Amino acid sequence: MTCRICGAELPEGAMFCGECGSSTSATPESRRRPDPRPGDTTVIERPARRNSGVISIPVDGFRAAVAIGSVDDAGGELLAPAAPAMHEPLPTAPAATRFVLTFSTGETRTVFGSGLIGRRPLPQPGEVFDHLVQIADRSLSVSKTHVEFGEHDGTLWVADRFSGNGTIVRRPDDGAMRCEPGRRYLVPRGSRVELAEQFFVVS
Repeated sequence: MTCRICGAELPEGAMFCGECGSSTSATPESRRRPDPRPGDTTVIERPARRNSGVISIPVDGFRAAVAIGSVDDAGGELLAPAAPAMHEPLPTAPAATRFVLTFSTGETRTVFGSGLIGRRPLPQPGEVFDHLVQIADRSLSVSKTHVEFGEHDGTLWVADRFSGNGTIVRRPDDGAMRCEPGRRYLVPRGSRVELAEQFFVVS
């Protein structure tokens, strides 16, 4: 089989391309449905980065059950969501599947499973994640829900969630790659993921 994005030869049953890191089910036209919530991202041309704080919710070992707002009958637009509520214990993940995200602010976050990263990350209705990692970005260059992450065979992957300024992945000993929204990209340990004026390194 061959990768539909870069054309590289792949072994049968492969889920990701070893060359470009894209999902083997992806096509150049593939797109995830855009987030229906109104965006407030300030579009930039990647100026100098500013320092900001990073806070994370929920605490490791718990999943936040986030209540999503109702739908407006007039315009079909999602109303303001409720605050996170109810926490239920999660099973402890093996150490091999944990990753440390070191942000440009110096903050670190240990993650496993799946999650969202952004200024105010919120799942869409029906989505459940292990982590919601919030970045305080006063310039508004980072989108409210900027990227999604998960784990495949011991390697972290990220997917841009149709952010206003996009996501760039820099793997060790490799050039920069701009992520196509909705597609998953493997980010081995040592990779740097740039979210507009902010970034984090995977270790």
